[in-house]
Amino acid sequence: MKAIVYKDNKLPVTDANSLYETILPKPQPGRHDLLVRIAAIAVNPVDTKVRRNADVAEPRVLGWDAAGIVEAVGEDVSLFKPGDEVYYAGSLMRAGSYAEYALVDERIAGRKPASLSMSEAAALPLTSLTAWELLFDRLEVNEGNNDVLLIIGAGGGVGSILTQFAASLTNLTIVGTCSRPETAEWVKSLGAHHIIDHTQPFAPQLNELGISGVRYVASLTHTDKHYQQIVEVMAPQGRLAVIDDPETLDAIPLKTKSISLHWELMFTRSMFTTPDMQSQHQILTDLSELIDKKVIRTTLGEHFGTITAENIRRAHAVIESGKAKGKIVLAGF
Repeated sequence: MKAIVYKDNKLPVTDANSLYETILPKPQPGRHDLLVRIAAIAVNPVDTKVRRNADVAEPRVLGWDAAGIVEAVGEDVSLFKPGDEVYYAGSLMRAGSYAEYALVDERIAGRKPASLSMSEAAALPLTSLTAWELLFDRLEVNEGNNDVLLIIGAGGGVGSILTQFAASLTNLTIVGTCSRPETAEWVKSLGAHHIIDHTQPFAPQLNELGISGVRYVASLTHTDKHYQQIVEVMAPQGRLAVIDDPETLDAIPLKTKSISLHWELMFTRSMFTTPDMQSQHQILTDLSELIDKKVIRTTLGEHFGTITAENIRRAHAVIESGKAKGKIVLAGF
């Protein structure tokens, strides 16, 4: 099968060898696996981080967002059958989706929303699972809250779907941070009540909105840069959830206000095969229903064409520039 791989993590994405096409054996499903014929993929920041930071002995297939058709199933599979259309975010412990075929454990896959194309569906799993787990599992928000949620980096992939979940499934007042007019317009269209500029001090902008303390903060990017301001604007006994990779994060400043700190990594359940691993199947199932009922919409931002090494390198370059809006997808080989 065709696959796009990397081997040398020292190469910049402008180098043709940083991501290149090769031929690999078609994988065979294990007991709980689906063998999926890949129709579309999305490119995420984690793809670029792994490519730049992970040493490998053999060429590695990246990519953890995919939509496709089940071609074969393992002996213990009960949730799907050949011919089913699925979407999923996969596992860091396995080969990814930059290939004609890939394996995924049925417990972390969902049935593709019927109303979406493969490309539109591929844009959703990783960011949706991250946003859902952050909002409901880590911050433990419930529908009855009337508090404020501050989303730092609201225009990115996770921010775009988190804004929709919060707007549609909770009573939170949503404040998104952006720095460009087009991103602010995008985030407002997804349901944010207010926008502030994260290149300017947070507190004065929130005060102008009549917000004196933020109960929930989702820090999606540049947490180390904004950390002091985050602590400053948070309400006593607030909750802070983080998904990015600050070099250090000193929890001591959180003590005075008894602020709780929560990490979210959507790969944790699959990485450790946790007892509640199948909750990701349920989240994706619930998401499909919300999409087909037009409560939530895809966060597809740009379509970069067919799945080729050149187009994937181009997608990595945009993500590394920090200027991606919504999700970048590719479809077909």
